[in-house]
Amino acid sequence: MSDLPASAVPARWEKTGETLHANCRLFDVLNARYRHPGRGQEREFVIMTAPDWVNVVALTPEHRLLLVRQFRFGIDDLSLEIPGGVMERGEDPLAAAQRELREETGCTGRNARLLGRVHPNPAIMSNVCHLVLVEQVQRTNDLEWDQDEEIEVLAAPVDEVYAWARAGRITHALVLDALLLFAPEWERLKGGGAPAAKTGR
Repeated sequence: MSDLPASAVPARWEKTGETLHANCRLFDVLNARYRHPGRGQEREFVIMTAPDWVNVVALTPEHRLLLVRQFRFGIDDLSLEIPGGVMERGEDPLAAAQRELREETGCTGRNARLLGRVHPNPAIMSNVCHLVLVEQVQRTNDLEWDQDEEIEVLAAPVDEVYAWARAGRITHALVLDALLLFAPEWERLKGGGAPAAKTGR
């Protein structure tokens, strides 16, 4: 690593203000003004503020993962994902995970725990996606889809889901994040070990 060029420590820009550029149904677009602490340069950047999201790794007693396939307008195509959605303001991530799982798949489970949190796109977005594992998942409720939702619900063996991810069949970045964080848990479960203790959020 010694042949790498030396680099400066990045500065923390100072926020000097923001104005609303557009109010959209799922997010707000802001014009945020920042000043560089050393150079004094002030510039405006576009930031999207949205509610936090939750994605659910839903594991059945048979060690199968629940997946949902639905049409995504951003890519103009079908996408294979794990259940998830927008959290309500002030909603606990574990409660949100159970709610989204129930609404999209009609399933509920036990032993919900946080695998981790990720920033979907910190360059332009301010929100957080909470990745939650729910175990012992089974069908208990009717589906509660939104007006425009049409969802295929399927279950596949965990190792097969990882094979699909490696093969590029699963392309949703947040789903891949969830599978990455679930991998150590899956190795412990396959080996019959107890789940690792979770640290703070």
